[in-house]
Amino acid sequence: MKGEKSGLVRELGLFSAVIVVVANMVGTGIFTTPGFIMEELRDPQTMMLAWLVGGIFALTGALCYGELGAIFPRAGGEYVFLKEGFGKSMGFLSGWISLIVGFSAPIAAAAMAFAKYAFQALNIHNTWSIKFMTVFGHEIVFSPFILLAIGVILFFSLVHQRNIVTGKKIQDLLTVFKLLIIAGFIVVGFLWGEGSWANFSGELEGSKILSSQFAVSLVFITFAYSGWNAAAYLGGEIKKPEKNIPLSLITGTSLVMVLYLFLNAVFIYALEPEKMSGVIEVGATATTALFGKNYNTFFSAAVAICLLSVLSVMVLTGPRVYYAMGKDGLFFRVFGKADPKRKTPRYAVSLQAAVAILIVVTISFDILLLYIGFTLALFSMLTVIGLFVIRLKHPEMKRPYKVWGYPFVPLIFIIGNVWIIYFSIASRPIVSFFGLVTIISGLLVYILFSCKKKRI
Repeated sequence: MKGEKSGLVRELGLFSAVIVVVANMVGTGIFTTPGFIMEELRDPQTMMLAWLVGGIFALTGALCYGELGAIFPRAGGEYVFLKEGFGKSMGFLSGWISLIVGFSAPIAAAAMAFAKYAFQALNIHNTWSIKFMTVFGHEIVFSPFILLAIGVILFFSLVHQRNIVTGKKIQDLLTVFKLLIIAGFIVVGFLWGEGSWANFSGELEGSKILSSQFAVSLVFITFAYSGWNAAAYLGGEIKKPEKNIPLSLITGTSLVMVLYLFLNAVFIYALEPEKMSGVIEVGATATTALFGKNYNTFFSAAVAICLLSVLSVMVLTGPRVYYAMGKDGLFFRVFGKADPKRKTPRYAVSLQAAVAILIVVTISFDILLLYIGFTLALFSMLTVIGLFVIRLKHPEMKRPYKVWGYPFVPLIFIIGNVWIIYFSIASRPIVSFFGLVTIISGLLVYILFSCKKKRI
């Protein structure tokens, strides 16, 4: 299996596939959510347990996606899996969610966060801004901060349009550097940081595990672990996909779970629970507590580099979804074409860049983060339900890899997602509202696109 007939080439080995998973997972979530989790749980031991449970939960999803990726080693990920399980309409909806919520919105958020940390590291101030009012009464803003965010989106879009090999090398370098920075922070923090083991004191109560606070904490943790399915989107460009897709998903997710547990332990070592509780920039606060204020500049630069890695890998993986949709005739055909010379989905990359830039100039950072998690949890749950459907519909299908512990592992993932979705709706109804609006808009686009195809 050399690649897809479409023109994509299998250039990614196991190492690069694992890098894609790790780069997608380790982003702003781990440096911002621990403060909210401590605010909910008020106990460091329960917090560590929550991160372990979240990691195991993500690992069950990786095991399920491993089977689907081995069966359908094509570009598109969830779009392909849901189309095969439930039909074209569900596949299109998944692709629509990926375009708006799954990739373009997080790319915009990562670009804006990168600009924020870069300005802090370089001690640059946002001195001017130009505002335009659209005919719809919405404000469009341009400033040095916004221009830097746009510039970094355009840069990585051009890199990943060039060819998969160049993009792979840059991605591997950024992610390895990010892992070294985080590993160094953990080691130096424990060995030479001015923390206290007394911060871990407390009593782990079994009743807390079934509480609403623990469930809400898992909502935050699931956001931090999101990206464990990243290698599945590149199924058409991974070598030996039947083996390497499952292995990369499982290896990458396991590595990040261990990394997150150690990183949270450092945060707790650095900060007393009351000083961590509700803090957004918990990474920077922990750095100051461990090493003093003079290291804030270094930490801002380190986080900016980490954000470049996650931004780059989302620019790389997202277009494979819209490419698969266009190739299947469920989206505009132009987005299903690969550049004949460079073997990349350049038109799909351009589409994603345009949507991400539009989000940067029109939506503020805090509003942008409101509705990402709910819809992604919903569609990953539907994808694993589709695993059951595909097994029932096609028992004769060749399965190079079968999920361990079937059907219990997929059921754990589904039940966990139902729990998370329920508490997302109960505690943050605006999240479900925006998610519902996005899904309905996708259905309308699918209906309009289907009617247009019938007329042609």
